[in-house]
Amino acid sequence: MTTLQLTKHHGLGNDFLVVFHPPVPPARLPALAVALCDRRTGIGADGLLVAESEPGYAARMWLYNADGSRAEMSGNGIRCFAQALALRRGDLDGQTILTDAGDRHVRLVATDRADTIEASVDMGEIRAGSEPEGWAGIGAHPDRPVLHLDTGNPHTVVGVDEVAVVDLQALGAHVPGTNLEIVEPGDEPHVIRMRVHERGAGITQACGTGACASAYAARAWGLVPAATTEIVVQMDGGRAKVRLDDPAPGRATLVGPSVLIGRIEVEIDDHLGSAPANGVDTTHEGNTTSA
Repeated sequence: MTTLQLTKHHGLGNDFLVVFHPPVPPARLPALAVALCDRRTGIGADGLLVAESEPGYAARMWLYNADGSRAEMSGNGIRCFAQALALRRGDLDGQTILTDAGDRHVRLVATDRADTIEASVDMGEIRAGSEPEGWAGIGAHPDRPVLHLDTGNPHTVVGVDEVAVVDLQALGAHVPGTNLEIVEPGDEPHVIRMRVHERGAGITQACGTGACASAYAARAWGLVPAATTEIVVQMDGGRAKVRLDDPAPGRATLVGPSVLIGRIEVEIDDHLGSAPANGVDTTHEGNTTSA
């Protein structure tokens, strides 16, 4: 058996496990992610973030979705990753993190809660993307606003009348290779409401890259005033702010919290490379339990 030390965090309900330098061969990391992220037989999370040393960077971030697939980038995930790195380093200095989508710079600010930091992430350029495979199966009305965008990972943003009544799970099943966002105007001129079906994870409480894509689309469609440079994105898990350069296209900055849920110690089977279905010892917020 191999013992792993992890931390668990969430950004607006989008939760991640973070592990530094796991003594696991890279080929076994997808299976490890599936086992650990399972909400019934593992610890439970939307994704596993693996930290490795990288010259010239605070760290290298590898992101595995709950289904074991790789993702280039996560806006909520990188805030959680930065919080885990700050805890390890013992400071709130700015961090430049290498991801599969390129460099991302994160600024951290303390809050009045010891378990919560506010993070601002330079998310890079938002560019035009490609129509995802299976898009024709969605059956979207031709007059409905749609944008396919690239924020370092693929997104399709769809304007709808009311996000709460859409069968997002069914729609997302048609386009599993992209992140699908549905948006409507919010309760204030600079606010939009968004729900998301994420590639490799399904419906989640929030998506940082999706918030950026949705804010970009909302301004392009006139859901917010054209001069708006800071858009509040209301998701099921809470609100994030997206700052867009003016004029578009430009760089997006994502601002939101990361919350430390707890520190976890777990034993994994060396032969199978996965967490056992029972007897997983965890340390959560200083309390030892058995899951």
